[in-house]
Amino acid sequence: MKISPRFTPATLLSRRPALAAGAVLIAAPWFITSALAQESRRATPSQTEGPYYPVLIPADSDADLLANGNLRYTPSQPLWLEGSVTDLAGRPLRGALVEIWQCDEKGHYHHPGDGARADPAFQGFGRSSVNKDGEYRFRTLRPARYEGRTPHIHVKVKLAQRSLLTTQMYVEGDTHNEADFLWRRLSAPDRSALTRPVVASAEGPKARFDIAVAA
Repeated sequence: MKISPRFTPATLLSRRPALAAGAVLIAAPWFITSALAQESRRATPSQTEGPYYPVLIPADSDADLLANGNLRYTPSQPLWLEGSVTDLAGRPLRGALVEIWQCDEKGHYHHPGDGARADPAFQGFGRSSVNKDGEYRFRTLRPARYEGRTPHIHVKVKLAQRSLLTTQMYVEGDTHNEADFLWRRLSAPDRSALTRPVVASAEGPKARFDIAVAA
């Protein structure tokens, strides 16, 4: 029986490297896609801490800023702030601590530098440990503005006493953003990363601020 020249043993052997190369070419897109997916996660831009980070961490510093001890703050615009903290490969940053601080609706911080004029019912500062999926959540108020600044919430991420990131979150569509000197300095990609929409939900207004840091 004649063996076709196209499928002689010698031909098959000579085709093996080509077949192997073909297999690599077929598999390559998966590896390339995976690598690019990891590299494409941008670090969340940092911004100044500002002058009003607490001098002393208050006794009540949990994730509910609308309750300060026995006092209750009832803002006209409450807000749920939630998100995730991951490394640059998208892995949850377990053990991370998220801190936020902001002014009350009249534009005052709980800080001696602001003349101690903040509403005592507003906690003003809170901490939340991320869960196993890297998620955090706060109950607070929609950020308010004060003279010279657009509405914003200060955010800090810590891990084992190390500060990994200090930044600020802004509200998408706020008319004061364009006049804010810090917001204007941001590049378009950085603005997109730090400026988040406030959306309606069954629980009330909500904003999601996902954070990626080099751990």
